[in-house]
Amino acid sequence: MNPSAFNPFKFNDEVPVTFQTLGLKSSFGFGDRIGLATPGHIAAMRRVPCGIEAIFPQQSIREMTRTQRTPQNVIDDAVSGMKSAGWTGLCGADADHLKAPEDVDRTAAVGFTFFTIDPSGAVDPKADSYDESTLRQQAASIEAEVGWVPRYVGRKVTLATGTVIDFTDRACLQAAVKYGRAINQAVALSDHIRQVQTSSLRDFEIELSVDETDNPTTLAEHYIIADQCLSRGMKLVSLAPRFLGDFEKGVDFKGDLVLLDQSLHEHAAIAAMLGPYKLSLHSGSDKLSMYAALARATKGRFHVKTAGTSYLEALRVVARHNEKLFREIIAFARGRYDTDKATYHVSATLAGVPSGEQLATARDLERTYLEMWCDVPAGKGFTAPGRQILHCTFGSVLTHPEFGTAVRGVLESHLDTYTEVLDEHFARHLEALKAGM
Repeated sequence: MNPSAFNPFKFNDEVPVTFQTLGLKSSFGFGDRIGLATPGHIAAMRRVPCGIEAIFPQQSIREMTRTQRTPQNVIDDAVSGMKSAGWTGLCGADADHLKAPEDVDRTAAVGFTFFTIDPSGAVDPKADSYDESTLRQQAASIEAEVGWVPRYVGRKVTLATGTVIDFTDRACLQAAVKYGRAINQAVALSDHIRQVQTSSLRDFEIELSVDETDNPTTLAEHYIIADQCLSRGMKLVSLAPRFLGDFEKGVDFKGDLVLLDQSLHEHAAIAAMLGPYKLSLHSGSDKLSMYAALARATKGRFHVKTAGTSYLEALRVVARHNEKLFREIIAFARGRYDTDKATYHVSATLAGVPSGEQLATARDLERTYLEMWCDVPAGKGFTAPGRQILHCTFGSVLTHPEFGTAVRGVLESHLDTYTEVLDEHFARHLEALKAGM
Protein backbone atom coordinates (compact mmCIF):
# COMPACT_ATOMS: atom_id res chain seq x y z
CA MET A 1 0.00 0.00 0.00
CA ASN A 2 1.28 3.48 -0.87
CA PRO A 3 0.89 5.46 2.38
CA SER A 4 0.92 8.85 0.65
CA ALA A 5 -2.11 7.88 -1.42
CA PHE A 6 -4.24 6.71 1.53
CA ASN A 7 -7.71 8.11 1.70
CA PRO A 8 -10.97 6.45 2.73
CA PHE A 9 -13.15 8.57 0.44
CA LYS A 10 -14.04 8.12 -3.22
CA PHE A 11 -15.86 10.16 -5.82
CA ASN A 12 -17.01 6.84 -7.23
CA ASP A 13 -15.63 3.34 -7.44
CA GLU A 14 -13.10 4.31 -10.11
CA VAL A 15 -11.81 7.77 -9.06
CA PRO A 16 -10.51 8.04 -5.48
CA VAL A 17 -10.01 11.32 -3.65
CA THR A 18 -6.28 11.83 -3.28
CA PHE A 19 -5.53 13.73 -0.11
CA GLN A 20 -1.77 13.68 -0.22
CA THR A 21 1.32 15.15 1.29
CA LEU A 22 2.49 18.05 -0.87
CA GLY A 23 6.08 18.34 0.31
CA LEU A 24 7.95 21.47 -0.73
CA LYS A 25 5.56 22.41 -3.53
CA SER A 26 4.07 25.88 -3.14
CA SER A 27 0.63 25.49 -1.62
CA PHE A 28 -2.50 27.42 -0.72
CA GLY A 29 -4.99 26.54 2.01
CA PHE A 30 -8.66 27.38 1.41
CA GLY A 31 -10.54 27.38 4.69
CA ASP A 32 -14.28 26.78 4.43
CA ARG A 33 -16.32 27.49 7.56
CA ILE A 34 -19.70 26.66 6.02
CA GLY A 35 -18.85 23.72 3.79
CA LEU A 36 -20.01 25.05 0.42
CA ALA A 37 -16.96 26.97 -0.82
CA THR A 38 -14.87 24.28 -2.50
CA PRO A 39 -16.36 24.69 -6.02
CA GLY A 40 -15.49 28.40 -5.92
CA HIS A 41 -11.98 27.63 -4.69
CA ILE A 42 -11.53 25.16 -7.53
CA ALA A 43 -12.80 27.70 -10.07
CA ALA A 44 -10.08 30.14 -8.96
CA MET A 45 -7.42 27.44 -9.17
CA ARG A 46 -8.48 26.68 -12.73
CA ARG A 47 -8.64 30.33 -13.71
CA VAL A 48 -5.08 31.03 -12.51
CA PRO A 49 -2.80 28.06 -13.30
CA CYS A 50 0.45 28.84 -11.54
CA GLY A 51 1.85 25.60 -10.13
CA ILE A 52 0.43 26.17 -6.65
CA GLU A 53 -1.11 23.07 -5.05
CA ALA A 54 -4.37 23.22 -3.14
CA ILE A 55 -5.53 22.28 0.32
CA PHE A 56 -9.34 22.34 0.31
CA PRO A 57 -10.18 20.64 3.64
CA GLN A 58 -8.64 23.04 6.18
CA GLN A 59 -10.06 23.97 9.54
CA SER A 60 -8.76 24.49 13.03
CA ILE A 61 -10.16 22.80 16.11
CA ARG A 62 -11.15 26.26 17.38
CA GLU A 63 -13.09 26.96 14.18
CA MET A 64 -14.78 23.56 14.34
CA THR A 65 -15.88 24.30 17.88
CA ARG A 66 -17.23 27.72 16.93
CA THR A 67 -19.11 26.41 13.90
CA GLN A 68 -20.18 23.14 15.58
CA ARG A 69 -18.58 21.05 12.84
CA THR A 70 -16.55 17.87 13.17
CA PRO A 71 -13.37 16.78 11.33
CA GLN A 72 -15.58 14.37 9.40
CA ASN A 73 -17.87 17.24 8.34
CA VAL A 74 -14.88 19.20 7.04
CA ILE A 75 -13.60 16.26 4.99
CA ASP A 76 -17.04 15.30 3.69
CA ASP A 77 -17.89 18.85 2.59
CA ALA A 78 -14.58 19.23 0.76
CA VAL A 79 -15.02 15.86 -0.95
CA SER A 80 -18.54 16.80 -2.01
CA GLY A 81 -17.30 20.07 -3.50
CA MET A 82 -14.39 18.37 -5.25
CA LYS A 83 -16.78 15.82 -6.71
CA SER A 84 -19.25 18.39 -7.96
CA ALA A 85 -16.46 20.40 -9.60
CA GLY A 86 -14.72 17.34 -11.03
CA TRP A 87 -11.40 18.03 -9.30
CA THR A 88 -8.78 15.35 -9.99
CA GLY A 89 -5.61 17.22 -9.07
CA LEU A 90 -3.48 16.90 -5.97
CA CYS A 91 -4.98 18.05 -2.70
CA GLY A 92 -3.79 18.11 0.89
CA ALA A 93 -5.95 18.16 4.03
CA ASP A 94 -4.94 20.51 6.87
CA ALA A 95 -5.81 19.77 10.49
CA ASP A 96 -5.09 23.31 11.62
CA HIS A 97 -3.90 24.71 14.96
CA LEU A 98 -3.60 21.43 16.84
CA LYS A 99 -2.78 21.74 20.53
CA ALA A 100 -3.42 18.33 22.10
CA PRO A 101 -3.09 14.60 21.25
CA GLU A 102 -6.86 14.17 21.16
CA ASP A 103 -7.01 16.82 18.41
CA VAL A 104 -4.56 14.73 16.40
CA ASP A 105 -6.52 11.53 16.99
CA ARG A 106 -9.81 13.06 15.80
CA THR A 107 -8.35 14.54 12.61
CA ALA A 108 -6.03 11.65 11.74
CA ALA A 109 -8.93 9.19 11.98
CA VAL A 110 -10.75 10.81 9.05
CA GLY A 111 -7.82 11.19 6.68
CA PHE A 112 -6.08 14.53 7.29
CA THR A 113 -2.50 14.56 5.99
CA PHE A 114 -1.14 18.01 6.93
CA PHE A 115 -0.93 18.65 10.68
CA THR A 116 -0.41 22.21 11.91
CA ILE A 117 0.96 22.27 15.45
CA ASP A 118 0.14 25.39 17.48
CA PRO A 119 2.04 25.55 20.81
CA SER A 120 1.19 29.23 21.35
CA GLY A 121 -0.25 28.52 24.79
CA ALA A 122 3.25 27.61 25.98
CA VAL A 123 4.91 30.74 24.54
CA ASP A 124 5.97 33.46 27.00
CA PRO A 125 4.91 36.63 25.14
CA LYS A 126 6.62 38.90 27.70
CA ALA A 127 10.11 37.53 27.10
CA ASP A 128 11.07 40.32 24.70
CA SER A 129 10.49 42.98 27.36
CA TYR A 130 12.14 41.31 30.36
CA ASP A 131 15.11 43.15 31.83
CA GLU A 132 18.37 41.23 32.20
CA SER A 133 17.73 40.10 35.76
CA THR A 134 14.18 38.91 35.11
CA LEU A 135 15.21 37.13 31.91
CA ARG A 136 17.93 35.19 33.74
CA GLN A 137 15.54 34.29 36.54
CA GLN A 138 13.00 33.00 34.05
CA ALA A 139 15.69 31.06 32.18
CA ALA A 140 16.90 29.47 35.41
CA SER A 141 13.36 28.37 36.26
CA ILE A 142 13.08 26.32 33.06
CA GLU A 143 16.69 25.12 32.81
CA ALA A 144 15.68 21.53 33.59
CA GLU A 145 13.23 21.58 30.67
CA VAL A 146 15.31 23.66 28.26
CA GLY A 147 18.98 22.81 28.45
CA TRP A 148 20.13 23.75 24.98
CA VAL A 149 21.12 27.40 25.52
CA PRO A 150 24.90 26.71 25.83
CA ARG A 151 24.80 24.95 22.45
CA TYR A 152 24.03 28.23 20.68
CA VAL A 153 25.59 31.01 22.78
CA GLY A 154 28.52 32.62 20.98
CA ARG A 155 27.76 31.20 17.54
CA LYS A 156 27.54 33.33 14.43
CA VAL A 157 25.70 32.09 11.34
CA THR A 158 26.00 33.82 7.98
CA LEU A 159 22.93 33.50 5.76
CA ALA A 160 22.90 33.41 1.97
CA THR A 161 21.64 37.00 2.08
CA GLY A 162 24.85 38.08 3.82
CA THR A 163 23.05 38.71 7.10
CA VAL A 164 24.91 37.42 10.16
CA ILE A 165 22.86 35.95 13.00
CA ASP A 166 24.70 36.72 16.24
CA PHE A 167 23.68 34.28 18.96
CA THR A 168 24.37 36.54 21.91
CA ASP A 169 23.69 35.48 25.46
CA ARG A 170 20.60 37.69 25.50
CA ALA A 171 19.28 36.34 22.20
CA CYS A 172 19.61 32.72 23.30
CA LEU A 173 18.13 33.26 26.76
CA GLN A 174 15.22 35.15 25.22
CA ALA A 175 14.59 32.32 22.76
CA ALA A 176 14.65 29.80 25.59
CA VAL A 177 12.26 31.73 27.80
CA LYS A 178 9.93 32.72 24.98
CA TYR A 179 9.80 29.44 23.05
CA GLY A 180 11.52 26.72 25.10
CA ARG A 181 8.42 25.10 26.53
CA ALA A 182 6.55 25.61 23.25
CA ILE A 183 9.28 23.72 21.39
CA ASN A 184 9.02 20.83 23.85
CA GLN A 185 5.25 20.75 23.48
CA ALA A 186 5.50 20.85 19.68
CA VAL A 187 8.03 18.01 19.57
CA ALA A 188 5.88 15.88 21.86
CA LEU A 189 2.83 16.44 19.66
CA SER A 190 4.93 15.72 16.58
CA ASP A 191 5.97 12.39 18.09
CA HIS A 192 2.31 11.56 18.68
CA ILE A 193 1.42 12.42 15.09
CA ARG A 194 4.20 10.17 13.83
CA GLN A 195 3.04 7.31 16.02
CA VAL A 196 -0.59 7.62 14.92
CA GLN A 197 0.15 7.98 11.22
CA THR A 198 2.85 5.32 11.10
CA SER A 199 0.65 2.78 12.83
CA SER A 200 -2.00 3.41 10.18
CA LEU A 201 0.49 3.33 7.27
CA ARG A 202 -0.42 6.91 6.36
CA ASP A 203 2.01 9.54 5.16
CA PHE A 204 1.95 12.94 6.85
CA GLU A 205 3.67 16.30 7.08
CA ILE A 206 3.89 18.88 9.83
CA GLU A 207 3.64 22.64 9.93
CA LEU A 208 4.69 24.56 13.03
CA SER A 209 2.92 27.79 13.89
CA VAL A 210 4.75 30.30 16.10
CA ASP A 211 3.13 33.38 14.59
CA GLU A 212 0.55 34.16 17.27
CA THR A 213 2.67 36.58 19.26
CA ASP A 214 2.74 40.38 19.41
CA ASN A 215 6.43 40.68 18.56
CA PRO A 216 8.11 39.39 15.38
CA THR A 217 10.11 36.17 15.52
CA THR A 218 13.79 37.14 15.47
CA LEU A 219 16.20 35.37 13.13
CA ALA A 220 17.95 33.77 16.10
CA GLU A 221 14.62 32.52 17.43
CA HIS A 222 13.61 31.13 14.04
CA TYR A 223 16.95 29.34 13.69
CA ILE A 224 16.80 27.81 17.18
CA ILE A 225 13.14 26.74 16.88
CA ALA A 226 13.70 25.00 13.56
CA ASP A 227 17.05 23.49 14.54
CA GLN A 228 15.60 22.05 17.74
CA CYS A 229 12.52 20.63 16.04
CA LEU A 230 14.43 19.10 13.14
CA SER A 231 17.20 17.67 15.31
CA ARG A 232 14.54 16.03 17.49
CA GLY A 233 12.86 14.30 14.58
CA MET A 234 9.98 16.57 13.57
CA LYS A 235 8.89 16.00 9.96
CA LEU A 236 8.74 19.74 9.36
CA VAL A 237 7.43 20.80 5.96
CA SER A 238 6.65 24.43 6.79
CA LEU A 239 7.04 26.96 9.57
CA ALA A 240 4.99 30.10 10.23
CA PRO A 241 7.05 32.75 12.03
CA ARG A 242 5.59 36.02 13.25
CA PHE A 243 6.71 38.34 10.45
CA LEU A 244 7.35 42.08 10.62
CA GLY A 245 4.31 44.35 10.34
CA ASP A 246 0.66 43.78 11.14
CA PHE A 247 -1.32 40.80 9.83
CA GLU A 248 -4.81 41.68 10.93
CA LYS A 249 -7.80 39.56 9.99
CA GLY A 250 -9.80 40.47 6.91
CA VAL A 251 -7.54 43.22 5.55
CA ASP A 252 -4.30 43.61 3.64
CA PHE A 253 -0.82 43.73 5.17
CA LYS A 254 -0.10 46.84 7.20
CA GLY A 255 3.52 47.86 7.42
CA ASP A 256 6.72 48.69 5.56
CA LEU A 257 6.92 46.46 2.48
CA VAL A 258 10.63 47.18 1.95
CA LEU A 259 11.53 46.01 5.45
CA LEU A 260 9.20 43.03 5.13
CA ASP A 261 10.82 42.01 1.84
CA GLN A 262 14.26 42.01 3.45
CA SER A 263 12.98 40.03 6.42
CA LEU A 264 11.27 37.47 4.20
CA HIS A 265 14.52 36.85 2.34
CA GLU A 266 16.34 36.30 5.65
CA HIS A 267 13.72 33.92 7.04
CA ALA A 268 13.66 32.06 3.72
CA ALA A 269 17.45 31.72 3.88
CA ILE A 270 17.17 30.04 7.29
CA ALA A 271 14.50 27.67 5.93
CA ALA A 272 16.73 26.77 2.99
CA MET A 273 19.78 26.29 5.21
CA LEU A 274 18.20 24.11 7.89
CA GLY A 275 15.53 22.23 5.94
CA PRO A 276 14.65 22.98 3.39
CA TYR A 277 11.10 23.68 4.48
CA LYS A 278 8.45 26.16 3.38
CA LEU A 279 7.68 29.50 4.97
CA SER A 280 4.02 29.67 5.89
CA LEU A 281 1.87 32.79 6.02
CA HIS A 282 -0.97 32.55 8.50
CA SER A 283 -3.69 35.19 8.61
CA GLY A 284 -2.96 35.05 4.90
CA SER A 285 -6.39 36.14 3.69
CA ASP A 286 -6.36 39.32 1.62
CA LYS A 287 -2.64 40.14 2.11
CA LEU A 288 -2.30 40.89 -1.59
CA SER A 289 0.30 43.63 -1.32
CA MET A 290 2.94 41.27 0.07
CA TYR A 291 2.19 38.00 -1.75
CA ALA A 292 4.64 38.62 -4.58
CA ALA A 293 7.38 39.37 -2.06
CA LEU A 294 6.66 36.10 -0.22
CA ALA A 295 6.75 34.06 -3.44
CA ARG A 296 9.91 35.79 -4.64
CA ALA A 297 11.83 35.54 -1.36
CA THR A 298 11.05 31.85 -0.92
CA LYS A 299 11.57 31.02 -4.61
CA GLY A 300 8.12 29.46 -4.58
CA ARG A 301 8.68 27.46 -1.41
CA PHE A 302 5.71 28.82 0.57
CA HIS A 303 2.35 27.96 2.06
CA VAL A 304 -0.46 30.51 2.43
CA LYS A 305 -3.36 29.88 4.76
CA THR A 306 -6.76 31.56 4.41
CA ALA A 307 -10.02 30.96 6.25
CA GLY A 308 -12.35 33.81 7.16
CA THR A 309 -12.28 35.46 3.76
CA SER A 310 -14.46 32.70 2.25
CA TYR A 311 -17.03 33.32 5.00
CA LEU A 312 -17.02 37.03 4.17
CA GLU A 313 -17.65 36.23 0.52
CA ALA A 314 -20.58 34.08 1.66
CA LEU A 315 -22.02 37.16 3.34
CA ARG A 316 -21.56 39.04 0.07
CA VAL A 317 -23.97 36.53 -1.48
CA VAL A 318 -26.39 37.17 1.38
CA ALA A 319 -26.10 40.93 0.81
CA ARG A 320 -26.99 40.51 -2.86
CA HIS A 321 -29.87 38.09 -2.44
CA ASN A 322 -31.36 38.78 1.02
CA GLU A 323 -30.77 42.36 2.13
CA LYS A 324 -33.01 42.00 5.20
CA LEU A 325 -30.99 39.03 6.49
CA PHE A 326 -27.71 40.85 5.86
CA ARG A 327 -28.94 43.85 7.85
CA GLU A 328 -29.91 41.56 10.73
CA ILE A 329 -26.50 39.86 10.68
CA ILE A 330 -24.73 43.23 10.73
CA ALA A 331 -26.73 44.35 13.76
CA PHE A 332 -26.09 41.05 15.54
CA ALA A 333 -22.38 41.10 14.67
CA ARG A 334 -21.98 44.61 16.00
CA GLY A 335 -23.50 43.45 19.28
CA ARG A 336 -21.08 40.49 19.47
CA TYR A 337 -17.91 42.15 18.17
CA ASP A 338 -16.34 43.41 21.38
CA THR A 339 -16.67 39.94 22.90
CA ASP A 340 -15.74 37.84 19.88
CA LYS A 341 -12.70 39.87 18.86
CA ALA A 342 -10.81 38.84 22.03
CA THR A 343 -8.92 36.04 20.27
CA TYR A 344 -8.09 38.07 17.15
CA HIS A 345 -5.56 40.71 16.16
CA VAL A 346 -7.79 43.46 14.76
CA SER A 347 -8.02 47.25 15.02
CA ALA A 348 -11.59 47.93 13.85
CA THR A 349 -13.94 49.73 16.23
CA LEU A 350 -17.71 49.91 16.15
CA ALA A 351 -17.49 53.69 16.16
CA GLY A 352 -15.46 53.57 12.96
CA VAL A 353 -18.20 51.90 10.91
CA PRO A 354 -21.76 53.16 10.29
CA SER A 355 -24.51 50.91 11.58
CA GLY A 356 -26.79 49.18 9.11
CA GLU A 357 -29.57 51.68 9.85
CA GLN A 358 -27.34 54.48 8.56
CA LEU A 359 -26.86 52.82 5.16
CA ALA A 360 -29.65 53.12 2.63
CA THR A 361 -29.09 50.37 0.07
CA ALA A 362 -27.79 46.82 -0.19
CA ARG A 363 -24.86 48.13 -2.23
CA ASP A 364 -24.02 50.62 0.55
CA LEU A 365 -24.06 47.74 3.04
CA GLU A 366 -21.84 45.56 0.86
CA ARG A 367 -19.38 48.38 0.18
CA THR A 368 -19.13 49.36 3.85
CA TYR A 369 -18.94 45.91 5.41
CA LEU A 370 -17.29 43.76 2.75
CA GLU A 371 -15.23 45.84 0.33
CA MET A 372 -11.45 45.92 0.52
CA TRP A 373 -10.46 46.78 -3.03
CA CYS A 374 -10.36 50.51 -2.27
CA ASP A 375 -7.78 53.04 -3.50
CA VAL A 376 -5.05 53.60 -0.94
CA PRO A 377 -1.41 54.75 -1.14
CA ALA A 378 0.83 51.94 -2.38
CA GLY A 379 2.19 49.80 0.39
CA LYS A 380 -0.05 51.24 3.10
CA GLY A 381 -2.51 48.37 3.19
CA PHE A 382 -6.28 48.36 2.96
CA THR A 383 -8.59 49.70 5.63
CA ALA A 384 -11.82 47.72 5.88
CA PRO A 385 -13.09 47.80 9.47
CA GLY A 386 -16.52 46.48 8.48
CA ARG A 387 -14.92 43.25 7.22
CA GLN A 388 -13.19 42.79 10.56
CA ILE A 389 -16.43 43.15 12.50
CA LEU A 390 -18.06 40.46 10.37
CA HIS A 391 -14.93 38.28 10.32
CA CYS A 392 -14.55 38.00 14.08
CA THR A 393 -18.20 37.15 14.70
CA PHE A 394 -18.49 34.22 12.29
CA GLY A 395 -18.92 31.64 15.07
CA SER A 396 -21.70 33.55 16.76
CA VAL A 397 -23.51 34.03 13.46
CA LEU A 398 -23.18 30.48 12.16
CA THR A 399 -24.29 28.90 15.45
CA HIS A 400 -27.19 31.33 15.92
CA PRO A 401 -30.46 29.35 15.87
CA GLU A 402 -31.76 31.38 12.91
CA PHE A 403 -28.84 33.01 11.13
CA GLY A 404 -26.73 29.91 10.53
CA THR A 405 -29.53 28.05 8.80
CA ALA A 406 -30.62 31.15 6.90
CA VAL A 407 -27.13 31.89 5.56
CA ARG A 408 -26.73 28.32 4.39
CA GLY A 409 -30.15 28.44 2.75
CA VAL A 410 -29.21 31.55 0.75
CA LEU A 411 -25.95 29.94 -0.38
CA GLU A 412 -27.60 26.68 -1.37
CA SER A 413 -30.17 28.61 -3.40
CA HIS A 414 -27.46 30.71 -5.08
CA LEU A 415 -24.45 28.45 -5.32
CA ASP A 416 -23.66 29.94 -8.72
CA THR A 417 -23.26 33.38 -7.14
CA TYR A 418 -21.13 32.00 -4.31
CA THR A 419 -18.88 30.17 -6.77
CA GLU A 420 -18.61 33.31 -8.90
CA VAL A 421 -17.59 35.66 -6.06
CA LEU A 422 -15.10 33.13 -4.66
CA ASP A 423 -13.61 32.60 -8.11
CA GLU A 424 -13.07 36.33 -8.55
CA HIS A 425 -11.85 36.83 -5.00
CA PHE A 426 -9.28 34.05 -4.92
CA ALA A 427 -8.10 34.72 -8.46
CA ARG A 428 -6.77 38.00 -7.03
CA HIS A 429 -4.86 36.06 -4.39
CA LEU A 430 -3.37 33.56 -6.81
CA GLU A 431 -2.47 36.20 -9.39
CA ALA A 432 -0.61 38.18 -6.73
CA LEU A 433 1.38 35.11 -5.72
CA LYS A 434 2.03 34.18 -9.35
CA ALA A 435 3.58 37.63 -9.90
CA GLY A 436 6.44 36.68 -7.59
CA MET A 437 7.08 33.21 -8.98
